[in-house]
This record gives sequence, C-alpha cells and structure tokens, in this order.
Amino acid sequence: MGHIRVVATAFVLAMGATACGAAEVAVLSTPTMKGAFNELAPAFTRATGHTLVLTFEGVPVLKRQIEAGEKFDAAVLLPAAVDDLARLGRIAAGSRSDFARTAAGVAIRAGAPKPQVASRDDLKRTLLAATTIAYSSDSVSGSYFLRLLDRLGIEGEVKPRLLAVTGRSPVDAVARGEAELTVITVPNIVGVEGVALAGVLPDELQNYTTFSVGISANASEPKAAEQLIAFLHSPVAVAAIRSRGLEPVAP
Repeated sequence: MGHIRVVATAFVLAMGATACGAAEVAVLSTPTMKGAFNELAPAFTRATGHTLVLTFEGVPVLKRQIEAGEKFDAAVLLPAAVDDLARLGRIAAGSRSDFARTAAGVAIRAGAPKPQVASRDDLKRTLLAATTIAYSSDSVSGSYFLRLLDRLGIEGEVKPRLLAVTGRSPVDAVARGEAELTVITVPNIVGVEGVALAGVLPDELQNYTTFSVGISANASEPKAAEQLIAFLHSPVAVAAIRSRGLEPVAP
C-alpha cells in the first residue's frame, strides 16, 4: 500500500511520464463501475496517453478467472477479493488501493410510482407487495439481497416471486418490465435508461460496498497500472465517481 500512496501523491509527475509511450492497460472490473469508467477511461487517456481495455463481470466470476490465470494489468474488485488474490500471488502484494464506496438502493421502472423504502417497515412492505423482484444469482449484491430477505423475515414469502438474472444486470430486467424492482448498489441505477432510484436502504439494513483496485503480479504494463491507481484518486476521477452515485475514498 505504501508505494501506491507515493504514486497517488505524486499524481502530476505520474501523469507527466507518458512521453515514453502509450500502453494498453487491461482492466478487469465489477460492472458497478461501468458508468464511472465511461467517463474515467477517456479522461485517463487524455491525461496519460494510455488506453484502458475494460472487461466487466461480477466479482465472483472475475475472482475465479484470475485464480485460473486470466491475464490482466489491474483489477477493480472488492477489498476482500483483492486481498485473497494477493495471498494467492495473483495480485501484487501491497498494491491494493481503495478508491470508492457506495450504498445499496431500490431500482424501479422509470415513471412508476416510487415505493417507500426509507425505514425497515417501509422496505418490508414494498418487497412483500412487489409482484416480481429481479436479482443477480452470481454477484455480491445478489447474495446480499437474499440475506436481506432473511433478515427481514420474509424470505419464504418473497422467494417464489424472485427472478434470477444471469449474464446481465437485474436492473435491465426492471427497465424491460420483466420485474417490478431490484435491490442493488446505487451506481447500477443512476443514469441507466428506463429505471429510477426509489431510494437508498435504511441505515440499519444498509450494505456499503467499497471498491478497490490492485495490480496483477504478472502485469504486462505495471507502470501504467500504477498511473491508473494515481488517476483514480485525482480531482477529475473524484468528480466522475461522485456523479455516478459513489463516494470517493482517500488513499
């Protein structure tokens, strides 16, 4: 972590070191960061000359791929996943840098009446009233949602009305009218056509998710990956992160 802090504090120097040649930086990322990277990728190229080659997939899937030997330069995952992969020697020890976090919220179809979700009882009533609820069967947010139903004591009543979604976001199912709502991290809702944010979950049930970036132990472009980490803590990146419903995390 120490050398990453040095890079982050020397951001201007890092950004100025691009004359040596542009690189293609292979980045594996949770799809939660897709909206932010739509802004961050071109800004990073303007600042450094490097190009991000982005692959988006759920954290459990990416973790399995990395464990199996997938080639990459940097990975944007959850802190525990980065730490596990560092212990396995797949991510460079000490390279992890937390840079953003977000809350979970409820997505509904655009134009639909907004249900109440601000309190435990409000959320419980909303979930019990929904005809169909989409969730991702192979993601961290999907696992959290199933645990949430159990915590609320309504798993048995709601489970027959769940729509398990694979290969796409459950938000897409809401936008298409296949499901009435979904519970997922806010960046997966903000700015997505066809859906709206009904509200964030109450504090007592909230699940804040932190996002971390780590450098591959076998990176083809380790210096460019270090520049990416520095960039993710820059003022330009912080603005893009906030615009997508995330909170920046200081290095």
